[in-house]
Amino acid sequence: MVSSKRFFLTLVFVILVATNAFLRDVDAAGECGKTPIPSVAVTLSPCLAATGNARAKVAPACCARVGALLKSMPKCLCAILLSPTAKQAGMQIGVAIAIPKRCNIKNRFAGKKCGRYTIP
Repeated sequence: MVSSKRFFLTLVFVILVATNAFLRDVDAAGECGKTPIPSVAVTLSPCLAATGNARAKVAPACCARVGALLKSMPKCLCAILLSPTAKQAGMQIGVAIAIPKRCNIKNRFAGKKCGRYTIP
């Protein structure tokens, strides 16, 4: 009888710990704060033409949004560029990562790096 009581208490404890860890993950802020990456990616829609062609002119609205994002959440931009959402939208990472430079944004990623990704 004691072993079944101990088993039940252990099971309840494991469930409580697992539930607490799950809830903590749900509330946790990621690279883009509490906003999901796809939602932030949509705000960069003026940049779409410039992410597919390195010679395309970058729209002023794109430069403004990228600059604001780099000031507030620099890791968020890399998270967007490296996300499945960006790939589905047809962005070319090597071209997209150069947008801050093409916009002459002063505080941008070092060189050609975005997280672990380096432009070939």
